[in-house]
Amino acid sequence: MAYHDGFISGGAPEAETGFDTLVGMGVRTIISVDGAEPDVEGAAARGIRYVHLPIGYNGFDEARKLQLVRATRDGMRAGPVYIHCHHGKHRSAGAAATVAASLGWTTPAAAVERMRVSGTAPNYAGLYACAGAATVIDACVIDAVPANFPAVARPETFVTSMLELDQAIEHLKAIESAGWGVPSRHPDLVPAAEAGRVADLLRVLASGNHAQNKPADFTAMLGANSDRAQSLEDLLIAGERDAARLSAQFNLVAASCRDCHAKYRD
Repeated sequence: MAYHDGFISGGAPEAETGFDTLVGMGVRTIISVDGAEPDVEGAAARGIRYVHLPIGYNGFDEARKLQLVRATRDGMRAGPVYIHCHHGKHRSAGAAATVAASLGWTTPAAAVERMRVSGTAPNYAGLYACAGAATVIDACVIDAVPANFPAVARPETFVTSMLELDQAIEHLKAIESAGWGVPSRHPDLVPAAEAGRVADLLRVLASGNHAQNKPADFTAMLGANSDRAQSLEDLLIAGERDAARLSAQFNLVAASCRDCHAKYRD
């Protein structure tokens, strides 16, 4: 989805075909806002630079916005820029819309509408808020942002990621207790975003060094459970109101966590 001439948002490039497609589009810079480690070597082999600036489903702060704006502006000097998350519907669309409005390429209202065309779920109010509140940033402010962006933003340690995963699971338990709505004691929680966070954490953990040093079954269990959490996120995005169905899907995720802990942790 184009957010400006030569500035495109989409999903993560898949294997050689994905990178070859981007080469055909003239892309010279890829910006990943996904949590997973990008295929820097695959891109470099085709003369494409990778910039890795992960964001969450709840939006991003001013510092990250300025980094995304500078990385995009500078990258455009070499040629088209492709910005992606995992699926290309939510986080990359929110980032692209915010960047486009911040550089004066479009209005915030038009950028938000472009997010809807991209398929960004209305559940992700934080992403919409980032784009809707964007204002044109002066060039001198952009120039002041350090431009030494990483090709790979190393994820936290396995233990730290597991603690974050545990927190997201606890948030989902509170959401379930609230009838799969927003808990009154946690009005900041977005049900679909918490499910998406679980899916992403599991996916990133499955591809990390810790998992690669474990038996293949360990990686497979993480990947399969990421898919289960993704299914829960999809149900929430679709507006599923059947609490029993949502709980049943969540129970699959929780049960898989317990099974993995019993086999590899406990």
